[in-house]
Amino acid sequence: MRNSKTVLIDTNPGRNAQTVGIARELGTDIDLIHEPSVGVIGNKGDSQCYLGVQHKVETIHESLRQKIGTEAGKLSMRLVQPEYTVATSDGMRNGTKEMRYSLMGREVTHDSVCEHLSASGLEGTIAVVACDKPPVGTVSAILEHNRPAIIMSDGPIRPGIDSVTKERIDIISGFQVAGSDDEEMKKRIACESCPGFGSCGGMFTYNTMQTFIGVMGLEPLHMIAPPSDDKRRLEQFPSELVNFLQAMIESKVTPRDIVNRDSIRNAMIVAMAIGGSTNVLLHGPEIARAAGFRDFSEDIMSPEEFNHLSQHVVPVLIDARPFGSYSMVDIDEKGGVQVIVKELLNAGLLNGDTLTCTGETLAEQIDRLNPPAPDGTVIYTVEKPYKPTGGLRVLGGNLSPEFSSVLKLAGVEGGLENNKFVGKARVFDGEEGLLYSLENEPSVFQDNDMIIVRYEGPSGAPGMPEMLDSTSRITTLCRENDIVVGLMTDGRFSGGSVGLVIGHVGPEAALGGEIAFIENGDEIVIDLDINEINCTELKNADTLESRKVKWKKVVDENGGMHPSVGNADTRLLNRMRKSAVSAVYGAGMHPDRQLWVNDERKPIRTTFIPSNKYRPNSEKTF
Repeated sequence: MRNSKTVLIDTNPGRNAQTVGIARELGTDIDLIHEPSVGVIGNKGDSQCYLGVQHKVETIHESLRQKIGTEAGKLSMRLVQPEYTVATSDGMRNGTKEMRYSLMGREVTHDSVCEHLSASGLEGTIAVVACDKPPVGTVSAILEHNRPAIIMSDGPIRPGIDSVTKERIDIISGFQVAGSDDEEMKKRIACESCPGFGSCGGMFTYNTMQTFIGVMGLEPLHMIAPPSDDKRRLEQFPSELVNFLQAMIESKVTPRDIVNRDSIRNAMIVAMAIGGSTNVLLHGPEIARAAGFRDFSEDIMSPEEFNHLSQHVVPVLIDARPFGSYSMVDIDEKGGVQVIVKELLNAGLLNGDTLTCTGETLAEQIDRLNPPAPDGTVIYTVEKPYKPTGGLRVLGGNLSPEFSSVLKLAGVEGGLENNKFVGKARVFDGEEGLLYSLENEPSVFQDNDMIIVRYEGPSGAPGMPEMLDSTSRITTLCRENDIVVGLMTDGRFSGGSVGLVIGHVGPEAALGGEIAFIENGDEIVIDLDINEINCTELKNADTLESRKVKWKKVVDENGGMHPSVGNADTRLLNRMRKSAVSAVYGAGMHPDRQLWVNDERKPIRTTFIPSNKYRPNSEKTF
């Protein structure tokens, strides 16, 4: 950055004219128009998640504007006007065809932020993120751009109160009463579940990923948990963010200096400890790719290590929705995410030496924040956890040869008491048929059914929709009838889903994965002692081959695509169909995975190993 004032030149008269006009309208010095640019961006969309974003962006922008200037201590940079990305809302689209655009919202946000950062030449960015997918797209673009940047989550919504039962309720409450015949009750829950504004309040995907981003180092930890309407987000945090960004710019710290193997591993371990959303197994690999790592399982954490940590080392430390009772607002009141991080650091489960956007290491940031000890009601200790094992498990087997399948163990309510489930397949070629049966003929579902929903993967749907509507109805059905019904899909789930549900099964059905060859009545076995999901019939080579031949005949007669795949009738859906990679690589739009990474930026492995001192049954380290 130049220290002296820039003399206007005529090499690009159009740029000069417009940048002078922008500087004049924004109230900044026109002598700075050729200096490196700095600005604020935000996520927007049709949802309560985004209602608080614009006010915060404008407040941070004004704080940044006051920091711009040629005087000592100020940023001698060109200020750009705020920009916004657009994405859909998961909660409003679950169970509809529009849900195909949800995961693509991550990709669209990524493209939009990438275009803005690159075309505007931003050398400093503050991003206000909201909802599930846009934060990940924003972070990925920031990592690819690799100029000083910092994130602030907009914050969660506060829980509602049922005026009749006086119980706390949230968006998941609305989904779980969908099958009821009590129309008055359903309307009451709908009206009272989501007061105010902010992103989903439980430990669903939004809060899982904000925690992930903060632990990874791109967001100050104390800014994660406060609700969207918390006055600190307008009165305290903007000036802090500007100061942190200025320090990053002056010290030339970039996102890839912060996001490395150890920081991503820290974030994934915390995701286990909070019983986080299964979507973290899609977003983690995508973030790692953007940070310069070719293969998450090879460069960051293998499935074997992931399961070892989740089974033997990392317990669940919070009692939070959807598997527990409390919300992110309660976690904030008990000291915030920093309480969880401190507990894991003290137990030797995290690397405290990783750099963060505050200029401190993770351990130094925790020391400065000085959070209280776990309260034992909302946040628990490693020695006396809420649940003894981590909340997530990845699965292999003959239905998941890619080892992509993921089970949110923290949300299982029955069926795995002895670490094994054995049931019969009930197959649906698409979620629409399942929703019809759940709504109109729920009695067809029997104890120990394993519902198979296929052709809902990244390419097949296309867009890999999540199935909160289906899983919520199944949860209610199981609770009311005291039965166990599982669901397995090549699609995905909301962070609010609970029950015996397994997503991301790959390869997906549309690409000829084994899930395409399951037939009604087949025996499905989930075995957590070996972390596999298997179809017994498909273990027979002759049976497998005959079903493959039958499937391929149908595909060939339909012009090379199975007739059960969804329509790709828009430019964006068609792009997803043709360029989506497998769930194990993040299910993003990357037609040539060999082009993802600059070969000069090789991943660096370190020697940090999570401690096993609190987990006496741990036998293996990595």
